[in-house]
Amino acid sequence: MKLGFFVMPVHPLTRNYAETLREDREAFILADQLGYSEGYCGEHLTDLAENIPSSLTFVASLAGFTSHIKLGTAVANLPFSHPLLIATQAALVDNLLGGRLMLGVGAGILPSDMEAMGMLSADRSAMFAEAIDQIIALWTGEPPYNLTGKYWNISTARTRWPEIGLGSVVKPYQKPYPPILGTATDPYSKGLVALGRRGWWPISSHFLHPNWLLSQWDQYAKGCVESGHKADRGNWRVARSIFVADDDKTAHAYGGNDAKSPYRFYMNQLTAKLRKGNKLGGFKESEEMSDADLTLDYIFDNVVIRGSVNRVIDALLALHERIGEFGTLLYCGKDWADPALSRRSMELMAEKVMPAVNAAIGSRAAAE
Repeated sequence: MKLGFFVMPVHPLTRNYAETLREDREAFILADQLGYSEGYCGEHLTDLAENIPSSLTFVASLAGFTSHIKLGTAVANLPFSHPLLIATQAALVDNLLGGRLMLGVGAGILPSDMEAMGMLSADRSAMFAEAIDQIIALWTGEPPYNLTGKYWNISTARTRWPEIGLGSVVKPYQKPYPPILGTATDPYSKGLVALGRRGWWPISSHFLHPNWLLSQWDQYAKGCVESGHKADRGNWRVARSIFVADDDKTAHAYGGNDAKSPYRFYMNQLTAKLRKGNKLGGFKESEEMSDADLTLDYIFDNVVIRGSVNRVIDALLALHERIGEFGTLLYCGKDWADPALSRRSMELMAEKVMPAVNAAIGSRAAAE
């Protein structure tokens, strides 16, 4: 099992914006130094807490500061941009990174983003499907382009001048194009079926109760079977909110119990948004559970993994036993309220936790 990194950047509104950007970049650079295999950044246009409006721009800023880690968007919201812009900008970033781009895509979920873009009533699912088809067509086709759709038309037929390069688009470094991924937050997400049908890769959300992870895999595998793709568990990314410390007392305080915990702040922000949209189901252990019973204490006991090294190892092995093989565990970073503790957690994950987890998984496999 590989170890990856994910930041859905959520910072207190009182913090300086430039400082939070530096901090988030530091986290990715540290992940690269520690051997994390990949790292993803979220984006929103109208959220001062989750304050990165362009994940492509953010990962591009890391091109000269990282060497090995693959860098991804989680996700680029396709309806909010012209497909030509996403196709060319993603190709640019993939070349800047030397083929390390992972393109996570979505239709956008934040209501204030939709309102600001004039899309509150738009069929964003249809826009998403058209956009990704046109993006792939630009990457894999040759000019003169003549792409027609309901929402966008792309053509260079009238103005193409191949002798001097006009009318063609730049192509990604990876051929035919970077890996495409999608995140899923609903227990029975139909989007996972669509991902499987296209042969793209799934990311299961960090705030899903473990009870729902297998149902998500089943949805993805169903889509793969329907289109003749192999449902490879090595392509499954499972995200988790994790905090590791040198002792359990520190882990439980910083990881949620303390009123100033960045994990508590994060879950307060997230559940407030989801509660307003009536989308708390992923947190719950069953569909029968009421919203009133979904407290922060419940979340820290059931969804967040926190503790000393051995406790986190045990929790991850229990998760692996419960859902079976998956390719990459995504460690979800939070605000660095205490930079030393936050860095230490990432170090312990890479240097202590994951080696022990993989050794134990290997021993289990050898014994079977």
